[in-house]
Amino acid sequence: MSPFATMDGATLSAGLLAARVVLGLLMAAHGAQKLFGWFGGYGLAGTGGFFESLGFRPGKFFAAMAALTEFSSGLLVAFGVLGPVGPALMLSVMIVAAVSVHLKNGLFAAANGIEMPLLYAVGAVALGLTGPGLYSLDSALGIGDFWTPALALLVLGIGALGAFGNLALRRPVPVAATAGD
Repeated sequence: MSPFATMDGATLSAGLLAARVVLGLLMAAHGAQKLFGWFGGYGLAGTGGFFESLGFRPGKFFAAMAALTEFSSGLLVAFGVLGPVGPALMLSVMIVAAVSVHLKNGLFAAANGIEMPLLYAVGAVALGLTGPGLYSLDSALGIGDFWTPALALLVLGIGALGAFGNLALRRPVPVAATAGD
C-alpha cells in the first residue's frame, strides 16, 4: 500500500498550500502585468490594443476584465478563500487565452503554444475539486464545508461556460484579401 493512501490532513493541506500560493500568486502577477503594467507588462492601454487585434472589442474593456479576473482569481486561490470561485475564474480566463492566442501555435510554450494556459487551467481545476485545505482562509473562517464536490463542479462548469460566452463575443479581424483574388 502506498504511504500516500494514509496521508494525514495536515500533510495534504501543506501540499495544497504550496500549490495554491505558487499558482495563485503567479496568476495574480500575470493579471498585474495587464492591469498595472507591473513586472514588465503593458498595462491596460497596451493590452487593450492587443485584445483589439484578437477581436475583443472594445479592447481596453476586455483587457480590464481579463486583468481583473486574473488578478482576483490569483489572490482568491493563493489565500484559499471562496473555495472553487478563484479556480473557476482562473479556468475561465485560461480557456479564453488558450483558444484565442495559443491554440494555433501548438502545445509548447517555446512556440507560444497552449502549454502555459493548459497548466494553469488544470491546476485550477485540481484545486477547485480538492478544495483549499486546512491552511486557508476558508478553513479559518469556518466556511470550507460549504463547498461540496457537487457545488465545486457547478462553479467550475460556470467558469468554463463563461469562457465560451466570452469567446462568442469575439469578432476576429478579417484577413485582408490579397491582390488578384
